[in-house]
Amino acid sequence: MPITTFDAVLINGSVGTGKTTTAEGLGAELRQRSIPGAVIDVDWLRRSWPAPLGDPFQTTLALGNMQAIASNFRRAGARVLVVAAVVETVDDLERNAVALASKRLLHVRLAATPDAVLSRLARRHDGDDAALQWHARRHPELARTLDRAGFTAELLIDTTHKPTTDVVQEIVATIVS
Repeated sequence: MPITTFDAVLINGSVGTGKTTTAEGLGAELRQRSIPGAVIDVDWLRRSWPAPLGDPFQTTLALGNMQAIASNFRRAGARVLVVAAVVETVDDLERNAVALASKRLLHVRLAATPDAVLSRLARRHDGDDAALQWHARRHPELARTLDRAGFTAELLIDTTHKPTTDVVQEIVATIVS
């Protein structure tokens, strides 16, 4: 069985950069390499309403759910947890690492040009103008926030012209020896 140098891979980025698609692809690649793991899409862990005042994106709920799920996956034998999430600050990245019980987390940040993101969002939200408009407005704001966050030791990948398989292979080259 191949050796992994990280016990968690957090795939971060603005809306439309390919976080979920990359997480699913990485999970499939690890499975094919017989590396026990699991994929967690944090968006599903926050799907509750109404959001409490002061926490519009349900971060506290998502972290609590992530901690419980990560613990269950680790007890079931997962050696690498692959997480698709939006993490806006260094402090929140640390909170995610704690929730994942990660001793060695790789922070992967995906980026893409505004045109590429808008094209992806248009496909994703075809027929839902309100969702498309919200995400189209959110992308540049969130991209600026992530650029200014001060993350260090991250793997930054521009997904604009890269197929998911290439993005996944770049991550695998970093985590598998």
